[in-house]
Amino acid sequence: MPISTASKSTSDVLADMEHSSLYSPDLAPVPPERRKWGVWNFAALWISMAACIPTYMLASSLIDGGMNWWQAILTVFLGNVIVLIPMILNAHAGTLYGIPFPVFCRASFGTKGANIPALLRALVACGWFGIQAWIGGTAIYKILAVFFPALANSTPLSIIDINLPQLACFLFFWAINMWIIYKGIDSIRVLLSIKAPLLIVLGLLLLGWAYQGAKGFGPMLSQPSAFAHGQSKDGQFFLFFVPALTGMVGFWATLSLNIPDFSRYAKSQRDQVLGQTLGLPVTMALYAFIGVAVTSATTIIFHKDKPIWDPVDVLTSFTNPLVLIIAMLALCVATLATNIAANVVSPANDFANVAPKYISFRTGGFITGIVGVLIMPWKLVANPSGYIFTWLVGYSALLGPIGGIMIADYFVWRKRRLNLADLYKTDGEYRYTNGFSIVGLTALLLGILPNVPGFLATIKVLPKEMVPQFLMTIYSYAWFVGFILAFILYLVLKSLAPAAQPGTPANPLKPALK
Repeated sequence: MPISTASKSTSDVLADMEHSSLYSPDLAPVPPERRKWGVWNFAALWISMAACIPTYMLASSLIDGGMNWWQAILTVFLGNVIVLIPMILNAHAGTLYGIPFPVFCRASFGTKGANIPALLRALVACGWFGIQAWIGGTAIYKILAVFFPALANSTPLSIIDINLPQLACFLFFWAINMWIIYKGIDSIRVLLSIKAPLLIVLGLLLLGWAYQGAKGFGPMLSQPSAFAHGQSKDGQFFLFFVPALTGMVGFWATLSLNIPDFSRYAKSQRDQVLGQTLGLPVTMALYAFIGVAVTSATTIIFHKDKPIWDPVDVLTSFTNPLVLIIAMLALCVATLATNIAANVVSPANDFANVAPKYISFRTGGFITGIVGVLIMPWKLVANPSGYIFTWLVGYSALLGPIGGIMIADYFVWRKRRLNLADLYKTDGEYRYTNGFSIVGLTALLLGILPNVPGFLATIKVLPKEMVPQFLMTIYSYAWFVGFILAFILYLVLKSLAPAAQPGTPANPLKPALK
């Protein structure tokens, strides 16, 4: 049992931490005087991140798969209500102790083992960073192509499957992201405050234009579900709904883990809970509805056989140069803000956790950007089916077990008690076996394992006929299966582990207890 640090002063504890190889200013606990985020800040955070082009397009793959408009919106809303639960629970430790996600992971995975879930989370963030950078670059490319039509006729490069102007616009937008990272965390806060109202206003203007231009919202809102009686997919609703819901949960499963990176700045638990509840599910559903309604109206307004799902394509249909320029700037600022907040803050901290004395927040952000280019993100979003069933569901199989273990350890095993000082010690309570928690890593592996065959069949590494149907069904529930299985296994293994004791309540930094 570690010696309690409750009798030490705050300055003594911080001094002890600063000499540890596990400490850096970026990973240090946030002192009470710097915890200034209230309800509005958290609501604005989610409004800013949820109001983005991927959210606008989210319902497209659901409707394309056979849902009608209200089934698609309800699926988006329900998925975000579900993911809100682990979001709020994992945010608790950040608010109480002022610690970021990778430091929080040390309690359940060990001081070195924490790098495994942190790097898994960082890898997913790199993928999202690349996707958002690609979307921003594509917006620039498509709007430039209206003024310079020759750009649209460029031949794709054989190795990467995109043309040179597309690549140039992508790298230009990527470079702006890198510049914001270089400027630091304060520039992110400014971007979010600008972006939150900007994209909401743009979305509502599009909605008004669509309603007026189509004299209603068009045929899509009256289109029946393909799963209804007598329709082409009669009786197959739940075969599609379950993996679709898993994909919606997976959309923000990333932030449900690293939310302590933001909640460490909260004034109180009430602020983070209420702010997130007000900001996340409603914004996601509203923006998905805007996407459906505007897309539906495009078939009438532009006399198209197929609806236009991409908002950039909708905007490029306007001929007024001023409208095009304003739209391009609005989309770029909005995408930039979402990308930096959602896909840089966490992986920057995660990479910094690998070597706190050598990798800063800024360096971690640069690593994220480089990996985001190398994965060729345009291939991840090439089609709606692959986007949901390969990308969103696939990575949710990794992140669900991590969330289950963290919540089981913190709320059930430790009863919300962490030894704050020992989280930064190489020889403290969370050292486990050479820095690795065998219990945590075993539960993680076993939580991921059942979803591996279904994932391999989905990405066509294995023929589907080689994978038993029940394993394919399990993969449809990837996040849920991984979360629940890892949650239970962690507690069972923890109770069987020798000398397994919860942390001592030692927190001289006076956590927010409201």
